[in-house]
Amino acid sequence: MTNASSTYLSIVVGAIVGALISWWVFKIQKKTTAKQDETLRRIDDLEESHDRVLKSIQHFQQHQEGLLNKIVSLEEKIDTLVEAHRHD
Repeated sequence: MTNASSTYLSIVVGAIVGALISWWVFKIQKKTTAKQDETLRRIDDLEESHDRVLKSIQHFQQHQEGLLNKIVSLEEKIDTLVEAHRHD
């Protein structure tokens, strides 16, 4: 084999090895990107679920505050009646 043919053969082999490495890196990046996209989608789903839970908790808290206000009002009315009854 002459020096020229050896050089050409080395260039071809180098190009093939480079192409294989590039293809391998591309496949790994594509796989990683797919996993990242799935993880981001799951995070978005969790955020939506979290928002729904927070809204439910807020609604429940508002309901509880309303009930507490009614109980306090009722207690004040009872205290007023008891005081009026004591004075009679």
